[in-house]
Amino acid sequence: MTTEAFEIDRIDRKILMALQTEASLSQRALAEEVGLSQNACWRRLQRLQSEGVLRGQRAQVDLARLGLDLVVIVMIKTPHHSKDWAVAFKDHLNRIPGVVDLYRIGGEWDYLVKVVTQGIRGYDRFYQQLVDGFDLSVVTGHFVMEEMIAGRPVQLV
Repeated sequence: MTTEAFEIDRIDRKILMALQTEASLSQRALAEEVGLSQNACWRRLQRLQSEGVLRGQRAQVDLARLGLDLVVIVMIKTPHHSKDWAVAFKDHLNRIPGVVDLYRIGGEWDYLVKVVTQGIRGYDRFYQQLVDGFDLSVVTGHFVMEEMIAGRPVQLV
């Protein structure tokens, strides 16, 4: 994945905004929404995908309806800051069920982890797996009481 900025025009912005709002739009509906022919829209989609701007599609699942009713934002401090340790830590968290996001962050904390699980027992299982074999200085869980804004489309300039 490259971090180099990719230039997009007004039509690309319209396509990306439409897909951020509703990724299941048919190609025909998307083309109509952005004012292109279906073929022209398809070519732009192919270019955006090949350049790595568009990376797949996902369904939004109501996890609470499936019993995954606890979201925890976990803040972590560690005395280890080498690249090798960070890769091993990422691999470790990637194997733990319920971890949906992991960020290495700047400031007072080193890592932020978003966990979705079934109640406090599920969080305890996560916690036990998290600390197993890793030297962590501080682990703090912040329990989400209400999701107020989530998955909001990013305004593209």
